[in-house]
Amino acid sequence: MALPTNVTPGTWTLDNSHSEIGFTVRHAGISKVRGQFKEADATLNLAEDVASSKVNATIKTASFDSGDANRDGHVRGEDFFDVDKFPEISFVSSAIVPKGDAYELQGDLTIKGVTRPVALETELHGVAVDPFGNTRAGLTAETTISRKDFGLTWNAVLEAGGVLVSDKVAINLELAFIAPAA
Repeated sequence: MALPTNVTPGTWTLDNSHSEIGFTVRHAGISKVRGQFKEADATLNLAEDVASSKVNATIKTASFDSGDANRDGHVRGEDFFDVDKFPEISFVSSAIVPKGDAYELQGDLTIKGVTRPVALETELHGVAVDPFGNTRAGLTAETTISRKDFGLTWNAVLEAGGVLVSDKVAINLELAFIAPAA
C-alpha cells in the first residue's frame, strides 16, 4: 500500500511535547488508574510502500507519572519497572499491515528485559503544516498487554477477594511526528 498523498517518505521524529504515552490499569477491581511516561524518543522511517516502513521507540521508565508520588515511587522501584536496572522500555516494529483506513503496527515490545510481540491498532489522523513550517502527522495507537507476560507480577490480595492491580494494561498512544526537512 502506498503512503497517503500528503505524507512524505523519510525519517519522521516524535514530538514528545505534543505526544502522550499513556496507560490504564484497573485498581482494586473497582476503579481505573491512568498514567503516562513523560520522556520518549521514536522514529518513524516511512517508505513509499507503507509495509516497508519501520518504527523504533524508547521510553524512559523513570519518567513514569500517575499523579501520585507514592505510587510513582513504588512503580519505579524493584516491584515493577526497576528503573535503575531497566531504564528503558523499547519497541521495534516488524510489520505494518493496512486495515482499511487504519493500520496494525506489529512489533516487539521489551519491558524489564522481557520481549514479547504486540500488535497496536493504529490510525493516522492527518498531516498539517504548523505556523513554524514543520510538517506534522498525528497518530493514535492502542493495545492491551498482560503485565505478567513482562515479569511485572507484584500484587496484593484484597480482603474482600481479588487483587489490587489487574493483569491487563491498556496502552493508549497519542503521537505527533515531525517530517524530515525538505
